[in-house]
Amino acid sequence: MSLLYITEHGGMVGFEGNRITIRTKEHLRSLPVETIDSITMMGASQLTTNCMEQCMKRGIPVSFMSKGGSYFGRLVSTGNINAKLQRRQSALYETEFALELSKRIIEAKIHNQMVVLRRYARSNDSKDVSTLISQIKICKHKIEDGTLTSDGQLIGYEGNAARLYFDGLSKVIDPDFVFHGRSRRPPRDEFNSLISLGYSILMNEIYNILEAHGVNPYFGFLHKDDEHHPTLCSDLMEEWRPVIVDTIAMSLINGHEITKEDFQQGLDMPGCYLTKEGLKFFLSKLEDRLNTKTKYFPDTDQNLSFRSGMEHQVMALIRAISSGDASDYHPLKIR
Repeated sequence: MSLLYITEHGGMVGFEGNRITIRTKEHLRSLPVETIDSITMMGASQLTTNCMEQCMKRGIPVSFMSKGGSYFGRLVSTGNINAKLQRRQSALYETEFALELSKRIIEAKIHNQMVVLRRYARSNDSKDVSTLISQIKICKHKIEDGTLTSDGQLIGYEGNAARLYFDGLSKVIDPDFVFHGRSRRPPRDEFNSLISLGYSILMNEIYNILEAHGVNPYFGFLHKDDEHHPTLCSDLMEEWRPVIVDTIAMSLINGHEITKEDFQQGLDMPGCYLTKEGLKFFLSKLEDRLNTKTKYFPDTDQNLSFRSGMEHQVMALIRAISSGDASDYHPLKIR
């Protein structure tokens, strides 16, 4: 999948001669439309009517976000809707399937969080972090031991594990980038700025894949119904957050690839956000990560990129929905 990010202020995205064009005051660039799977507009750019029509005809979704990662909406065609699958998906919402699938996803998320935290704890020799990992493991065992009977309990254990996890990351991050827990709207510091933007892009990636396969992104199983939020995207994101976004943020900061000069306060709302150049650099690194191949994925011996792995997992979800058996879905677990 090839994603086109439009970050130029005042850019005009059009369609000419079978190519997507991006015009600014300074320059013109163009790409063959056949090489583009989706477009993400970030900030004050525009899309011509002709380009909109071509994107809808060709099934190229266009997403609109702020430069800080706030998601506004998307332009889509209706060519991939699968009503039969979506009826089946909706019918499973208030069944045992929903809780069992949610347990499997959250258990995998917590597992991946512990792996990420252990990697950084080894390099920092922090006893405090080791204690936090032990406490996170207790939350994971509570989900696995078979006594959990409600999504409320599950969300409680997931929330406790997340709090402990971010507390751990705050102890092993570069001291110049202090953060005190998760802050979302707005992100109060550089680390939260990176992961908030990364999570928005991750959601958009998963949305594209779900939509392409006829699954309804708004019919989730773990996250509660919200007409303004694609809850199934949020469900499927959980196992990926530590693997893709958190590791990128920690790597860039602790590897001194990104500095405080790459951030600014109050881009289009109160909070901390990447500068124009910082945004381009982060998107480039995120693309590199998404295109990295690995053998982590269940039910296949193939080396898949993380982006292809997301599609692999969506196909596994479709099989589970079709069979009505949540055990057909095997979440991603890193080592």
